[in-house]
Amino acid sequence: MTANGWPVQAIADRDSQVYTRTVSGTGLSVPVWIGDPEAILLHVVRRFHYEVDQLHSPDLAGWQKTDGLDRRKPESNLASGTAVRIRPGAAAKGSLFPLQELVVRDILADCQGTVRWGGDDSSVDESLFYLDRGPDDAEIRKIADMFRTAETTPGQGAGTEVNVHAAARRKRAKQLVRQQQAG
Repeated sequence: MTANGWPVQAIADRDSQVYTRTVSGTGLSVPVWIGDPEAILLHVVRRFHYEVDQLHSPDLAGWQKTDGLDRRKPESNLASGTAVRIRPGAAAKGSLFPLQELVVRDILADCQGTVRWGGDDSSVDESLFYLDRGPDDAEIRKIADMFRTAETTPGQGAGTEVNVHAAARRKRAKQLVRQQQAG
């Protein structure tokens, strides 16, 4: 098991729950757990690409073997395909400009607590985004369905205009930070 309670996947793209998926609108692909985790994580990647910084081929990594991963730390979630690294070389605290971090917080708030950012962990890794709920948590399906519906509805989903400065959005993002840092 990985830190978030999902089973480790020994391989990707064959006899596994992890397959390389295209991230629409980016020209990139990433190996992730297919289905609900895929819908959530790809939403995060797309919003990051559109609103934080345009991503290029070396800027995105997903599933990896457990070799070198600490199973007690959030990085272990990569081994289940329930995490992605965006700009893997930018793990240190302070790798984002303030406006970029504001958008990241809004993206996390969109995920309603199902995704955690490694920038909030005690062992900071600002490149890491991972599911913060286990495979049996109903919120995973709910949020994945919400993102799937938004992606097929004109004017909704990743890539649509969002005012990250709106008071309600900022409040929601700040509440999530407090909630995730508390437990």
